[in-house]
Amino acid sequence: MTEKNYFTIREIAKKTQLPEYTIRYWEARFNLLRPLRLASGHRRYTARDAELINEIKELVLNKGYTLSGAKKVLRSRKKGSGAKQQQPSFPPDPSIRLLEEIKKDLQQIIKEC
Repeated sequence: MTEKNYFTIREIAKKTQLPEYTIRYWEARFNLLRPLRLASGHRRYTARDAELINEIKELVLNKGYTLSGAKKVLRSRKKGSGAKQQQPSFPPDPSIRLLEEIKKDLQQIIKEC
């Protein structure tokens, strides 16, 4: 029995235990997540796409990152996996990231007033 190379969005939703609409939304937000599109417009995901969705799920739902914070982490991981291997770094505390984002938002509000 051969393993499938491509999966439908329904199959990926079952594998990742996420609703289909969440996967479609994350596609729009994460440039790294680009499934194959058939001529009919249907999406076909690879096993790597499923891994990436699980990484995003871990960062956003379990570790409390915002979508923009998760993007930064994934981008840094992608850069770190290049020719030079960096030492593994621990992700910053999500509460600190949230406070920094709130601070930026408040500074922007003050500027607008």
